[in-house]
Amino acid sequence: MASNSNKQPPEQRGLHELYGEDPIKADEQLWGRETDPNSRRGFLRRSGLLAMATALGASIPFAKNMPAGLIPAAFAQSDEPFSLPGKEGLVVLNDRPINAETPPHLLDDEITPAKHMFVRNNGLVPNIETLNPDNWTLEIGGESCETPRIFTIADLKAQFEHHSYQLTVECGGNGRSEYVPAASGNQWTTGAVASPKFTGVRLRDVLEACGIKKDAVYIGYYGADLHPSGDPSRESISRGVPMSKALEDETLIAWAMNDEDLPVLNGHPLRLVCGGWPASTSGKWLKKIVIRNQVHDGNKMAAPSYSVPKYPVAPGTQVPNEDMEIIQSMPVKSLITFPKTGISHQLGQPLAVRGHAWAGDLSVSELHLSIDFGATWHKADLRKPANRLAWQHWQSELSFPEKGYYEIWAKAVDSNGKAQPMVVPGWNPKGYLNNACHRIAVQVI
Repeated sequence: MASNSNKQPPEQRGLHELYGEDPIKADEQLWGRETDPNSRRGFLRRSGLLAMATALGASIPFAKNMPAGLIPAAFAQSDEPFSLPGKEGLVVLNDRPINAETPPHLLDDEITPAKHMFVRNNGLVPNIETLNPDNWTLEIGGESCETPRIFTIADLKAQFEHHSYQLTVECGGNGRSEYVPAASGNQWTTGAVASPKFTGVRLRDVLEACGIKKDAVYIGYYGADLHPSGDPSRESISRGVPMSKALEDETLIAWAMNDEDLPVLNGHPLRLVCGGWPASTSGKWLKKIVIRNQVHDGNKMAAPSYSVPKYPVAPGTQVPNEDMEIIQSMPVKSLITFPKTGISHQLGQPLAVRGHAWAGDLSVSELHLSIDFGATWHKADLRKPANRLAWQHWQSELSFPEKGYYEIWAKAVDSNGKAQPMVVPGWNPKGYLNNACHRIAVQVI
């Protein structure tokens, strides 16, 4: 599979279509400045609004409310399909290891289908010939395990009660592409999130069957995926969670997703699922779980991996590792899944809008929509989750006062009263936890 790392960024493609063959010239026309290619996700001057309206072919009724520093959603989206086994319509970020996200409009299902679940790998997918559920084993051990044991998948199915939960899984770097200056790593936009139904056994039941010593504080996992170098002596990733998270009802050792075998790219034949926390805690191709008397020290556990500063920092700051803390529960967030960004809509007709919202370990209490860049907000209808740690569905109808270019913004509020920020939150070196309001473009005609 060929990488698309050398293809034009989404912003360039949008301007290319509007202005022709010279995207740099297009940027200069729109922003009125010489453009740094590394910051093209960038900093719209208010003086560029007239040029932007011309490019869009529409007026912008609420232009005065648009926060400085944003590219219009009409220019910030891209649909670059590629082919992966069992997947449809995902957008590739890189291919060694394979990472791919899902465009928002393909996440419209209440339960994410396998074909639309994102792919996030730190290592190489194991050889499919080795992924045989009939002879797959899971080892439970560690210094705080009283009786280490090895289970087959058949043992797990026979010895423990089965449970099914819809669980929201999101990459800690989802939204990284919006940070300025850019953070290293896959430049996810909004599509590194999913909420399928997983079936398996509770991790708690398996650990308790092996005995948990009183000094246990953490668990760690090991999978069968290889380090990108191909060196079998190196771990690609080995992370974990505190015992409190490991022992929750919803933390599963899963063999099925949406009542079928796990997809190969999402961990077949066995995986860990820790809903509401960074997806990196939900180890795939699961081979071993250790009960630890210390914070797990596997690969990608130490800062700066999956860690953020303990205090606010200025963009571009070098933060010492000792001043970083491990990410746990993910922040409140929402997604507009219908309509697809860039649509045209007839003035005078109500527009149906819907999507999902989630809040890590918490629930979502409210969902608000704006068509005037956040000056005013309209409360949407919000449903309860299917179970704890599942995302919640919301819907509404919107009307527009006149013709022109609009953006629909979605803002969720969690059960502790914390709302999504309107724009990108505090910068961090690895570009984690961007939960800025999702927005789509609509041209009213």
